[in-house]
Amino acid sequence: MKVAVVGGTGDFGLALAQQLVAAGHDVVIGSRDAERAAAKAGEVGARGAGNEDAVRDVDLVVLAVKSDAALPTAQSLAAAIVATPVLSVASELRFTKQGVLPGDDARSIAERAQALLRAPVVAGLHSLAAASLASGKAEGDALVCGDDADAKELALALAGSVVTGRALDAGPLASARALEGMTAVIVNLNKRYRGHAGVQITGLP
Repeated sequence: MKVAVVGGTGDFGLALAQQLVAAGHDVVIGSRDAERAAAKAGEVGARGAGNEDAVRDVDLVVLAVKSDAALPTAQSLAAAIVATPVLSVASELRFTKQGVLPGDDARSIAERAQALLRAPVVAGLHSLAAASLASGKAEGDALVCGDDADAKELALALAGSVVTGRALDAGPLASARALEGMTAVIVNLNKRYRGHAGVQITGLP
């Protein structure tokens, strides 16, 4: 699969790109700075390019920028992405004295990105941490939500190649609200127990 990882110079994006390359995917790392993208891509055996060039002629675009940049980035790349499926992995979080909470907006970042793009948007990988991916496949399962069957199939194939468990279809795009909220739970667990928590679904055939 040809995959563009937009935001691939960040911790999560680079770790994801590394595992995608190891799984045999053709990966291009995108960044606003093409030279930085090329330098980081060289570390993991991928290609690097400016964001607009990176998202052209690929099968799937992974929007791996930080949550506060996800929607502006999606909007700025809409004309270049055209109809290429997009996988949104960001979660909007609020950091408080009581702990990490989901964002205030009732809609997920993935749903809001869908409103900005003609391309189908799916959501997934929210239970995976950069630290886990940096050292190999992430332990546990990966959950993917979306409304477009073909886009979801691509995202599930990608997700299945970077986890030790399974990539599971977790329903329509509206359920991305739960996936993104789950990130807050996982961050709280990691802080409390000083680990790298993942998710494993039991009871399925």
